[in-house]
Amino acid sequence: MIFSFKARIYKVGINPCVKVPKRITRTMVPVKGYVPVKGTINNHSFIQTLCPVNGEPHRLYINGIMLKSSKTRLGDVITVFMEQDFKPRTIPLRLYSAFGKKLKEHNLLATFRKLIPSQQKEILRYINHLKSVEARNRIIERVLHHLATNPDGYWMRKKA
Repeated sequence: MIFSFKARIYKVGINPCVKVPKRITRTMVPVKGYVPVKGTINNHSFIQTLCPVNGEPHRLYINGIMLKSSKTRLGDVITVFMEQDFKPRTIPLRLYSAFGKKLKEHNLLATFRKLIPSQQKEILRYINHLKSVEARNRIIERVLHHLATNPDGYWMRKKA
């Protein structure tokens, strides 16, 4: 079911967002409190997650791409059309197939899949955006080395 509402964009910290009316979120099925949604703002489509807030309505955070594409800014009143997104949000390894092949060759695919989704996404995004094949191969080898030596994923975090 597609819902629509109007809301003013405001900031929480440095993040622009809007409050989603409870009449809408009451009909949606949260996953650990969060609600995956898809929709449009000023005819610009988005895929996002509604975030719960204690004692308040869920928030729809409006990222930079959404602001720019919908030609909106802080303080604007926007019309949002959205519905719950039931498609699984997995990260495909085919973003750069050589990486998937290397993970399988080195028996590290399961280790990679054990990383939290944001780490998987960041690694794949980084590899996918490298321009030269040499740079991609160099980074792939570095990631493979780190996965082999630190299978718990703590290598991604800064050490104190």
